[in-house]
Amino acid sequence: MDKCSFCGREKKEVNLLIAGIDGHICDRCADQAHSIIQEEVKTSNSFDLDDIKLLKPKEIKDFLDQYVIGQDRAKRVLSVSVYNHYKRLTQKVEDDETEIEKSNIIMVGETGTGKTLLARTIAKMLHVPFTIVDATVLTEAGYVGEDIESLLTRLLQAADYNVEAAERGIVFVDEIDKIARKSDNPSITRDVSGEGVQQGLLKLLEGSIVNVPPQGGRKHPEQKLIPVDTKNILFVCGGAFDGIERKIANRLNTKVIGYSAAKDADRIERENLLQYVSPQDLKSFGLIPEIIGRLPVLTYLNPLDKETLRNILTEPKNSVIKQYKKLFKLDDIELEFDEEALEYIVDKAIEFKLGARGLRSICENIMNDAMFDAPSDEISELRITKEYAESQIDKSGIRRLKAS
Repeated sequence: MDKCSFCGREKKEVNLLIAGIDGHICDRCADQAHSIIQEEVKTSNSFDLDDIKLLKPKEIKDFLDQYVIGQDRAKRVLSVSVYNHYKRLTQKVEDDETEIEKSNIIMVGETGTGKTLLARTIAKMLHVPFTIVDATVLTEAGYVGEDIESLLTRLLQAADYNVEAAERGIVFVDEIDKIARKSDNPSITRDVSGEGVQQGLLKLLEGSIVNVPPQGGRKHPEQKLIPVDTKNILFVCGGAFDGIERKIANRLNTKVIGYSAAKDADRIERENLLQYVSPQDLKSFGLIPEIIGRLPVLTYLNPLDKETLRNILTEPKNSVIKQYKKLFKLDDIELEFDEEALEYIVDKAIEFKLGARGLRSICENIMNDAMFDAPSDEISELRITKEYAESQIDKSGIRRLKAS
């Protein structure tokens, strides 16, 4: 009688019995063996300090250049900070007792300029746990919404609940400007998702042991909590800070006194005031001084001009046009864009003031009918002309996005 060589079940007791040279294995034991292998592979792929390859800042920036067009200043700052973070993790304890402190980063830039893309791209090349979290869902403890500690829950999940690995990870906090306090005066009542959240973030940014709920959500007394030390976790914050240009302009104008100051004012680029951003402007916007002090590295992202948008459309590895070509290629259709059509898409993106994100919105409106019809029409090639693009935009409702 054939039976499983592992569990001893006979053929009639199992769904499937696989025969080998000198034995058999049943479907249940095969499933169990597969689960064991998956667990072992997961363990072997854990984040080990000894496996970290220390990438130089130029190497990190070269990798970012493949996916992100322009924004050299922000890329250089991010590359140096990540490099220093690696060095902090791998430093050996020496007799001089000099301890390198982490330098958390804050990035300021208009919507669609590439803040989140920079974070997602750098996550592709890291050998430490990395997570992107959204500050807009956070509220003060005791209110509906997520507790501040839920930021670290995502990091724990990225590290497969390996606390030691999570304690040397990187967290990108997106939409940090949405938790600015609502008025210039410190709140005497509760500012549920503004100043109160900033106060809660202080202990995370500075470095302390935080009790984290393993599944996220709200904490309750009977819940098992995981202590996580944030001393070696690098925090990168990003936000659009819509309207901060007015704060910068006001600050710059207050300094314009006398003849020489007037000459300096002439050299100010009015089209790109973000390059003059300072911690003082963040304070005026609504970030509390304590949190600004814990984000010592401040950088900015330039607004996207026509040439940059044109390059973004076609050059990066995952550019919008390359994605559409790949989609049509899967249906054995060669897709081509006329140069005039590409220029038209860029012009519309500038007109609607949506940044790089606007390129996809415009392309979706232009390509939607083609993507609907082409697979059924059994064509082998498709060419997008400026006239076709114009007709599709006129037909769609996207023209209502035009900025006033």
